[in-house]
Amino acid sequence: MHEEEAAGPPEIPLVGDLTENEGALTEKLLDVPPGSECVLYIDSPGGSPYCAMHMVGLIRLRGLRATGIVTGECSSAALWPFAACTRRMCTPFSVLLFHPMKWQSEEHVGLAEAREWARHFADLETEMDHLLADLFGVSRKQMDEWINPGRYFSGRELAEAGLVELIEMDTLDFTGGDRAPRKRSRSRASAPERSEKPRNIAAHRKSGK
Repeated sequence: MHEEEAAGPPEIPLVGDLTENEGALTEKLLDVPPGSECVLYIDSPGGSPYCAMHMVGLIRLRGLRATGIVTGECSSAALWPFAACTRRMCTPFSVLLFHPMKWQSEEHVGLAEAREWARHFADLETEMDHLLADLFGVSRKQMDEWINPGRYFSGRELAEAGLVELIEMDTLDFTGGDRAPRKRSRSRASAPERSEKPRNIAAHRKSGK
């Protein structure tokens, strides 16, 4: 067995503002060979919608079999890369916020540019909301009800809706072995086919390493 296979799939922290960490996240995703597995540990309040679509593009265009695990927060723009994962997992304490996108432009713009920006904003927001619904496997009407005016979900609520697998904190394997955490619910709908269970997900690292 090769050393990389023994170590399991690459683990990538998606933590903090997506926009501020876009360069580092891009490098880490590009380091994963096309068609391979990786694990995203997510604790992010969101960021630029363009950055969110950039990450979705990298995951889908490279055929990455990504497992997304929300260890803390996954809100706003961070929802898109999470939804693009072929396997999605949350703890009962995970928090996910669906809300209308907030777009920004330059402060000093002419009237004509402002009008064009508003048109672009409306079109792109609608298309992104439709994509998010399709990735999660829910109706666009349902997604619109979650986004407008906005709704918080716990990991347990999304698991009960069949959108994620729930990782119960008291069932995690802290022995350092290769067994993935047990879960109560399996994810129901995801656009890509589900991959096999990645190794070493949430496995406890021995002290000193």
